[in-house]
Amino acid sequence: MVTSEWQLDEFRRVSRYSKLRRFLKPAEAGNLVRGLRHQATILETLPTVVLSPDPDDNPVLAMAEASQALYLVTGDKKDLLGLGTIGGTHIVFARQFVEALGI
Repeated sequence: MVTSEWQLDEFRRVSRYSKLRRFLKPAEAGNLVRGLRHQATILETLPTVVLSPDPDDNPVLAMAEASQALYLVTGDKKDLLGLGTIGGTHIVFARQFVEALGI
């Protein structure tokens, strides 16, 4: 599992939205970030990637590239899944990832 400082900062930012607070309490968001820091590989810097029609998705693609990930798991049907693959990274739904793992 790979994440980055960019993604952790983005998660902290959006977890403060009032529309998400009824689903995710601030303490839970903090616990999730702490867990990711403990369990995931944290990328400090990301390469510049300009591949997605949505520029906000490019840092996610940069994480996949920098980590040489086999899979990028997403629910973003509009832009990321439409790319299919980037380099050696397969962009898939969670269900496809679970199937690939044989779970």
